[in-house]
Parts: sequence; C-alpha cells; structure tokens
Amino acid sequence: MPLFGNIFSPKKTQPRKSASLSNLHTLDQSTREIELSLEYGSPVMNIGGQSLKFEDGQLISKSGGNVAGKAVQRLKKRNLQLEEENNLLRLKIEALLDMLSESTAETHLIQKDLEDFRSNSRRKKL
Repeated sequence: MPLFGNIFSPKKTQPRKSASLSNLHTLDQSTREIELSLEYGSPVMNIGGQSLKFEDGQLISKSGGNVAGKAVQRLKKRNLQLEEENNLLRLKIEALLDMLSESTAETHLIQKDLEDFRSNSRRKKL
C-alpha cells in the first residue's frame, strides 16, 4: 500500500445539477411573447435634445421627420448648387479658351505680317 495513495486514480466528479424545469426555452419567440407578454418596441434614444426612434432600418425623429431623409435632402441641395457652380465654371473656361485662341491667331497674323515686311524690306535694299 502506497504511503500517499495512488496518484493515477482520479477523483469522482460531482453529479451535474438538474436542468431547469421551465419549458420556456423550448417555445418559439412568438409563443414566448404571448405567454410572458413580452413586447419589444423599437429602440428610442435621445441625442442632442432630439428624440430618435429606430424603425425599418432608419432613424426617425419623433418630431416627425426622417433624420436620414433630411440629410439626403440637404446633400441633394448642396449637390445641385455644386453642379450649377461647375457648369458656370465650365462656361467661363470655354470663354477664356475662345479669347486665348483668338488672341493667339491675331498674334500669328501679326508675326507673319512682320516677317513679310522684313523680307520685303531686305529685297528692296539689295
């Protein structure tokens, strides 16, 4: 007989506690809601003094407006302003390019006239 006992024989484990006697975990969600009168409403939160409610995947303000919709409307308005500004700038660029091409053409004509004048003046001297 060993002095300290057999270290290779494990101790017996304690018996497990019995499972819950409640059968609520076997019920589906709609039956649980009926039985326990659980009604989960939409989440509501207050941010910056404004009450917001989450419905159908969107935040809706309790004052009646859709928060995401207001942001979209503001962005659409800003987008329209930027498009108008962009169109105006395009028109200005076209006008500047027309003016540049006109002045370039005039410069070429003046240079050609000057070269013709110089070549004619050299022929007369000879």
